[in-house]
Amino acid sequence: MPFRLHLPCRHIATVSLLAACVAPLGGCAVVAAVDTAAGLAVSGVGLAADAAIGTARIAGKVVGATADAIIPDGDAAR
Repeated sequence: MPFRLHLPCRHIATVSLLAACVAPLGGCAVVAAVDTAAGLAVSGVGLAADAAIGTARIAGKVVGATADAIIPDGDAAR
């Protein structure tokens, strides 16, 4: 039977391991790591927004071209 920690013990072990890994790092290194992670998240959101805007523009152009093809011009109706 495999050895498994109960949930509270696992939480304590995880926190202790993280503390042991982060403790040797200087404050600047921790801030830099958090800053890099936040920058990557913001970049990902920005890229997703750019893709959504580009898709909306293409859809708008298709709708406009379809409307131009279906609706007659004012000069042609006379």
